Amino acid sequence: MTDFRPGALARVPFPYVDKNRLSHRPAVVVAVVPDGPEGPLLWVLMVTSAENPRWPGDIDVIDNHAAVGLPAPSLIRTAKIATVAARDAEWRGDIGPDLWAAVCERLGRHAQAWQSA
Repeated sequence: MTDFRPGALARVPFPYVDKNRLSHRPAVVVAVVPDGPEGPLLWVLMVTSAENPRWPGDIDVIDNHAAVGLPAPSLIRTAKIATVAARDAEWRGDIGPDLWAAVCERLGRHAQAWQSA
């Protein structure tokens, strides 16, 4: 099994919100929970095509998509987070320190909005 770290790009079975099914897609690891009931768990953010409509909090991965392991220009969708088993994830790359800093900043904004609600 790969030793995932925050900032890793992985292919994971990501759950749909409105359907009872999964779609294998890229995702950004934001946390590793080492002691899940059947092994390590990953908290991951969905990555979607840059052709899709934007959501608040999306982060562009346009010009450098290939360098981080994405096949096409993409968006990191910070509003969509899921928990997946690490054993079901495939490592694809690393988003690098600049994108990771942007992810952390946006997640912090989401947390602050929740705290002030």
